[in-house]
Formats: sequence, structure tokens, C-alpha cells
Amino acid sequence: MSNTEVVNKVVLTEKERKAAFRRWTLVAGLGWNYESQQAPAFAFSMARVLRKIYPNDDDYIQAMDNHFKYFNITPQMGNVVLGAALAMEEKDGLAAAEAVQNLKISLMGPFSGVGDSIFWLLWPTIIGGIAGYMALQGNPTGAVIWIGISAALYFVKMGLSQLGYSSGTKLISTFGERLNIFTDAVSVMGLAVVGTIVATVVKVYTPLKFATGKVTLPVQAEIFDKIMPAILPALLALLTYWLLGKKWWTPIRVILLIVAISLVGTFFGILGIAPAK
Repeated sequence: MSNTEVVNKVVLTEKERKAAFRRWTLVAGLGWNYESQQAPAFAFSMARVLRKIYPNDDDYIQAMDNHFKYFNITPQMGNVVLGAALAMEEKDGLAAAEAVQNLKISLMGPFSGVGDSIFWLLWPTIIGGIAGYMALQGNPTGAVIWIGISAALYFVKMGLSQLGYSSGTKLISTFGERLNIFTDAVSVMGLAVVGTIVATVVKVYTPLKFATGKVTLPVQAEIFDKIMPAILPALLALLTYWLLGKKWWTPIRVILLIVAISLVGTFFGILGIAPAK
């Protein structure tokens, strides 16, 4: 009997699942770094349950390595992704490794958009405003409200984890043997998200102008943007991807290179800050 067949028969108890969910809920921000950001916290949250799912050391190492890849999301919404990933690992083992990673990538952006709006803007603004106003009036109830709701968020996060686990189980049950179709679908979604991030988040602008006689031609607006909007961010992303494929280049070295290029380019007027529109 192969390792995969053994893995597929492993069933996690509710206590084991909650322990994994609790780990992420409490340590989502620990281990953050510029290379993989929240990946260490995600891997730490999955470590114990993956050890049970994969009793074979080689399988366990492969599964853990998969979760050490880049991951970054609003911590509260990460509970949903964690639950879904756990369900997929439990049901299909290493056969779902690619699907798990693609699912995580595809959900990072959309879930962070929702999570940031709710947990970083809406909730602190409304509850913080009420609590702060009451505190200014000398009423301690405001502090009690803030602490109470913050504590209640723990149960909200655990509920989101269970929601993700249930959703992940349904996905596997629905697709069954058609897991490749699901993998391809989330791969396309993940690539679309990455492409959108490159075009909207990565900012590269050149203030250079081509001048001949009395004619002045802005290189950015009249040449690069006419060829393809966001062509410079795309080229930077391609350069980064190419460098990371080289043995000597690590994410930290690439980051330092980009910082150096930014400083030198700005000093010589090749790069600059885009004017406000």
C-alpha cells in the first residue's frame, strides 16, 4: 500500500483541528519575513496535524516545504484559508499539494481586500471611535467594550477556520477524481491575481523626457504607456523571477538589488515618483 493511500485514510479529530486553528489565531504575525512573509506561521500552524497525516518523514517534509512558500493575508481571513488547506491535505494528501498552494495564492488578494476593510478599517473605526469617546468622557465602559469585542474576535476567527475546513471538504467531495480540473482552475485564478498585483501594486516610473528642438516627449506617458501600461512593473517582475531562478540569488539579495537600483536610478533622475493624477 502506497503512502498516499495511507494518508487518505487519516482522519483528524476535532481537537486536533482546533489546535491547528488556534495556532494560527494566536501566532499569525510571528515569523514574518521579507522572503515568505506569513509562511512560517502557516507552516507552524499545520505542523502537528501534518505529522499525523504524513507519518512517513519524506512525505511530511514535502508537505511542510509546500507551506513554507510565500503567503500573506489579513490574519483573520487566513483562518478560512487554513481550514480549507487542512481539509484538502486530510482528504487527498500529497495529491492535493499543488491545488492547496494554488488555492492559497488565489485567495490571498480577494480575502485580504475583504479582511482589511472589515478588521483594519470598519471595526477599529466604529468600535474604537465609540470606546475612545467614552474614555475621553471618563467612562471606563469604553475600555470594557473594546476588550470584550477583541476577546470575542477569537471565537469569530475559530468559526472562520471551521467554515474554511467545511468548504474545503465540500470542494474535495464535489471534485473527487476531477482534482486536476480544480487544480487548473485555481492555477488560472492564482496567475490572474499575481498579474493584477504586479500591475497595480508594483510602482516603477521614469521622469525621463526625450527632447529634440522645441519638441519634448515624456518617455513614460508617450512611449512606455502607449506600448503597454505597467510595462516597467512587468519587466521588473520578470527580472525578479529570472534572478530567483539563479542559484546565487536569494529573495533578500533581490530585495537589496531593487533598493540599490531605486537609489541609483533616483539619484541620476532615471527613476522617480509618478505625478498624482
